[in-house]
Amino acid sequence: MRDASILLRLVHEAMVALNVDVQRIYHECGITSDHIQDKKARLKHKANTRFWQVAEEVTGDQSIGLHVAEHIPLYRGQVLEYLFLSSQTFGDGLNRALNYQRLLSDVAQTYLSIESDRAALVFDTALGDQVDHHFIECIMFGVIRFFQSFTDGAFNPIEIELIFDEPINKAEYERVFGSPVFFKKTKNAIIFPAEILNYQSQHAEPELIDLHEEVAEAHVAKIEKQDLVYQIRQILSEHLDKKEVSLELVAEALQLSPRNLRAQLSALGTNFNQVLSEYRTLLAKRLLERTQEPIDEICYLLGFSEISAFYRAFKRWTGMTPVEYRKQAKTESLV
Repeated sequence: MRDASILLRLVHEAMVALNVDVQRIYHECGITSDHIQDKKARLKHKANTRFWQVAEEVTGDQSIGLHVAEHIPLYRGQVLEYLFLSSQTFGDGLNRALNYQRLLSDVAQTYLSIESDRAALVFDTALGDQVDHHFIECIMFGVIRFFQSFTDGAFNPIEIELIFDEPINKAEYERVFGSPVFFKKTKNAIIFPAEILNYQSQHAEPELIDLHEEVAEAHVAKIEKQDLVYQIRQILSEHLDKKEVSLELVAEALQLSPRNLRAQLSALGTNFNQVLSEYRTLLAKRLLERTQEPIDEICYLLGFSEISAFYRAFKRWTGMTPVEYRKQAKTESLV
């Protein structure tokens, strides 16, 4: 499960504003500037969880997520914002955005619930009760700010519900959220008047909705492709050096029929041979760059029966022989 880098980038800006020692946090978490600046990156969610644990340790603030949330910049310039803005009403925009929430996080399973005159945006997750409270508090406050911006300040929560134990600084939570906050509830939720769902967007452009949904669907398809390719690579890593891998072997490991796997890959614009070739290329480059493994051993690890076949394949992939590639990689590392 992964999160979009935009979440970390917004948190980064907030922490800088708070004069938090972000470099120390990043160093301990293995986070680099590339993770923050790459708009297309998706980070493993467990790295996000580790990030908040270290942030609490470094700052000594048990409510660091809450305090970071106060300084988070407004969420801007992403397709989910455009889906909101082009919709006729706040409710329409919210429902459209929920359809594509995976663009922000694989963990998110947020849904809208309406009972009489009250609505609840429930922040359910694939992690259940194990979700980090800093992460949820930060996300919920960021969502409230975005909703207030969209509705020109008309969106105001009735109350906030959190599944976590009540902290000693409950009043601080109510100050930040600007509404009553209740703990040890059955769900993490923002409760608000249902009538705000009918709020008319000042930026509605219905003619652009289809375009924005096309873009959102394309982004989701790319994530789904990455998911399937990642699963295939995991299987390849276990079998590549043991026997000749095949679509049939991978399909069996995924509990799919070969036909189904072939169809899924085709729908994502790729095929098994392409995924296998790309993985072999990636693994070969890593082994040549980062290890001193003999080339005949690398040939074996990649599943080639003959070293000549590996040489031909590698030259086709990179335009260089394995020896030339390793020599160039070593030269560049010295510059």
